[in-house]
Amino acid sequence: MGPLRWGFVGAGKISNDFASCLQILPPDEHQMVSVAASDVGKANEFANIFGFKKAYGTYAAIAADPDVDVVYIGTINSNHYELAKLMLENDKHVLCEKPLTLMLEHTQELIALAEKKKKFFQEAVWSRFFPSYHKLRETLKARSIGDVRLVSVQFGFNAPHVDRLARKELGGGSLVDIGVYCIQFILAVYGPEMPDIVKAIGKLNHEGCDMSVNAVLQWKDGRSAQFATTFLTDLPSEAYVYGSDGSIKMPRPFWCTTDCHVTELRDESSGPKSHTAQKTAHEEKHSFPLPVTTHPLVFENGAGMVYEAQEVRRCIQNGLLESPHMTHQETLLIATIQDQIKRQIGLSYDELYVDGGLKITKAVP
Repeated sequence: MGPLRWGFVGAGKISNDFASCLQILPPDEHQMVSVAASDVGKANEFANIFGFKKAYGTYAAIAADPDVDVVYIGTINSNHYELAKLMLENDKHVLCEKPLTLMLEHTQELIALAEKKKKFFQEAVWSRFFPSYHKLRETLKARSIGDVRLVSVQFGFNAPHVDRLARKELGGGSLVDIGVYCIQFILAVYGPEMPDIVKAIGKLNHEGCDMSVNAVLQWKDGRSAQFATTFLTDLPSEAYVYGSDGSIKMPRPFWCTTDCHVTELRDESSGPKSHTAQKTAHEEKHSFPLPVTTHPLVFENGAGMVYEAQEVRRCIQNGLLESPHMTHQETLLIATIQDQIKRQIGLSYDELYVDGGLKITKAVP
């Protein structure tokens, strides 16, 4: 396989960081070919900064570009569905920023289309590809903390008036924008299994976007999880896994952390483990430094997108249609859990879409 040839849909902040990561990867593995933005001037500026060969003023031009193998979609949330569908219909592999869509049925449709087209398709949950998350999976597989019984996650910051987060037509709302990170973490621990109980409360703004959500999830065997998201105040934004023989902490920012702290409760007696004997806590802090980019980054630990890019190439190179570390099944589960929460808190994006297209913000100029 020669270099994976990338087309970018969107030239904003998140695209800046992903391009910065591609820039430090071997050119015989990754090549930045085309970029498109609704403002062709912005596309040209982005192309000059990162060395793209072509710049377009329409997203449809990326879909039609024969030199593009895979498309990275980094536009506003409400455009993801239409743009991902356009790229898949034109036989492109797709890496689409989260949330993949705003509606469960759109997520189902895109995954079915990708599988029909036999194209690699990925919701860009970059968390899953960090070395710290590999350590998390390794620790859970080894049962180092015993039987996992509770997962607790929170993600929040004070930004209630930021348009992208507060306006429905831009796909705002804490559940879809940052709640996806909380839910994916819970599924990373418990596996791709739908909880039997999902209960949530939320606070909506005047546009009907949720500014905060608190949710609890429970499975038949008693395993449970809780998460909170908010744009109304700062939260520690850490994740915890509690087991019968220890715990795991993913420090802030848990969704792109470079660290994984494992605490094991050990029975210091010479015999086998006893759940009634006094145990001693042994903590190990595992740290995985990020690569260094040459171009300035916008987002915290943005250099970690390099792991996601490497995984996309590995999957395509091996003929995989999804990453085993972030499967289509998990993307569907996240969307299904979010759908239940939306119904409970009165959140809906239905009014944005008319006849399968976006009514307010035009996705494809």
